[in-house]
Amino acid sequence: MPQDLVLFCKSYKRDFLRLKRLFVTLEKHNADSIPFYIATPAADKSLLFDVLKSHQGFHWVADEEIAGSNPYFNLERYLKMSGGLSQQIIKSEFWRLGIASNYLCIDSDSIFIRDFYKSDFLASDRIPYTVLHQNKEFFQMALNRGHDRVERDLRAESERVKNLFGREGPNYYCSPAPFIWSAKVWKSLEFNYLQPKGISLWDAITPEIPETLLYGEALLNYQAIPIRTIEPLFRVYNYDWEFYLMRRLGETEQKLSKNFLGVIYQSAWESELHYGASGKSLTSRFVKRFKRFVRLLQSYI
Repeated sequence: MPQDLVLFCKSYKRDFLRLKRLFVTLEKHNADSIPFYIATPAADKSLLFDVLKSHQGFHWVADEEIAGSNPYFNLERYLKMSGGLSQQIIKSEFWRLGIASNYLCIDSDSIFIRDFYKSDFLASDRIPYTVLHQNKEFFQMALNRGHDRVERDLRAESERVKNLFGREGPNYYCSPAPFIWSAKVWKSLEFNYLQPKGISLWDAITPEIPETLLYGEALLNYQAIPIRTIEPLFRVYNYDWEFYLMRRLGETEQKLSKNFLGVIYQSAWESELHYGASGKSLTSRFVKRFKRFVRLLQSYI
């Protein structure tokens, strides 16, 4: 019998220090003791348990087990996938293990900042809420700061996925993470879209077609569960310029805890928490730090 809700994080060794930080906050704030599952490549298992050795209360799953649960599994193809695509596959296919009817898909670069309960993710009848919105606040902020490309790229991405399903109307976004995902919605995508086309999720997800939008469009088109919308659960800093701006305006984790369950500090610009030695040259690291300093100064303009 599947559990009604679990927490799930797909990680890998470069993110293990971030995962440890996440786990510390989860231990503190997981008021209902919702089970926590971590997926990593099988080769990273020993390192994972070493990094989290002082912590208990999580369940480990191998990426390969999740990937292999797909009827179209092809090991050679899986091994040739880029890290970004294989990560999306693992996140999206976790439902196939039958562990849970719903799961909160969390990224390693997240932290919880206040206590959370099942009721934050599931309604009283056990139907999961869905983060669904038009992203207007973020688009406006990017436009105000001169980052027009951010809105242009995200709108184009949404249009591509929407067109796959032939849906007209507004663009909707199910982001940012964490995502409350229902196995019923993933199944509806499988039976109503993928199978009739003779393809698998491995074919559908591409650099231009992310899994988050596929889930959202499947929900909107097939409505395998009632659509009960909520706003984003976490404050996410997609870019360092966004972080600097909001902090300058007085935003702190304590203040955020009034409206959000947690915060996401994007790993792309938080390189000091990469596990292991940096593969970049000293010059490259200096240039990166200098650019970040410039963006900090720009937040005052």
